[in-house]
Amino acid sequence: MKMKVFFTSLFVMGLLILCGTQSVFSQDAVPWYQNGPWTMRRANPKLKALPLIQVKGNRFVDPDGTPVLFRGIAIADPDKVERQGHLNQAHFEKVKELGGNIVRVPIHPTAWQERGPAKYMQLLDSIVEWCTDLKMYVMLDWHTIGNLEMEMFQDPMYVTTKQETYDFWRKIAQHFNGHNTVAFYELFNEPTTYRGQLGTCSWSDWKKLCENMITVIRYSDKETIPLVAGFDWAYDLTPLLIEPINAQGIGYTTHPYPNKRPKPWQPRWDENFGFAADTYPVFATEFGFDPRTAIDPDGDHYGNDIIGYLEGKNISWAIWVFDPEWGGAKIKSYNYELTPSAEFFKKAMHKQLKVQQPEKK
Repeated sequence: MKMKVFFTSLFVMGLLILCGTQSVFSQDAVPWYQNGPWTMRRANPKLKALPLIQVKGNRFVDPDGTPVLFRGIAIADPDKVERQGHLNQAHFEKVKELGGNIVRVPIHPTAWQERGPAKYMQLLDSIVEWCTDLKMYVMLDWHTIGNLEMEMFQDPMYVTTKQETYDFWRKIAQHFNGHNTVAFYELFNEPTTYRGQLGTCSWSDWKKLCENMITVIRYSDKETIPLVAGFDWAYDLTPLLIEPINAQGIGYTTHPYPNKRPKPWQPRWDENFGFAADTYPVFATEFGFDPRTAIDPDGDHYGNDIIGYLEGKNISWAIWVFDPEWGGAKIKSYNYELTPSAEFFKKAMHKQLKVQQPEKK
């Protein structure tokens, strides 16, 4: 009798375990490692809502071949904005009020790693959806600073690897291919050896890394435009005179902050990056000045000089940053009151400034 009870108990326990196991598997029809969201995007009727941006000569153009000059601003990392409770359409409506036509989205490696690609991609999907509705293009920026060749970086938030960088762009390209709103992939925010503290990296090394990234991207996405940064924290494009990137349909970036070179600025801008705009599309993807400084919009000031120079050279631009806490803040709080420098750039985006155009040579 005892033996019968024992075997009956084992049988019942086995059924319970089996049922439990079946219920677990029934919740997930395919193995978790096959559920990558970048390969399972649903059909989206808004993919072609905005005109496709392409490269023609040294300009970005729409499908009719008409040149497009981009003016915009970077938001903070979406992970930060979401954790602080402000990642919503209203946030981007405030961005739109500035008058720009593009939003730069900085994605820090540490945020990508901690949130995980699948969950981070959900943030990006929401941003692209809202920007599409607001008729603003999106630039996705792998926001790291340092020496990718030796994998040494300026701060822990920027730490990544070559493998992760390639895989990041593989996932992004697979997910956003065919979506016209995502117009640019900024391959690497600011390459620098930090004056030797981060080792060495030749332009040939950097060129090969960028060409590898472009190859990875273009396997899945042949339309979105890759943007390649110059050296010296994405400021200096002079190596293009000797060794341009071996790829078509790309652009180059510069970050012409006022501290990069002393006055007079224009001759140095001509030498360091302006010359490149005569041959290639150039995008000043990050710059600005002290957000607390109020300036005469018609006076002699870096703000007037840089906007006049960029516009005169047909260089697209995006300022840093639509956030109240980071350096270069363009809002004072999440009440969205603009800083004085943001008020200046708002006038620039609305083309309400009388700026000095660069001298013709």
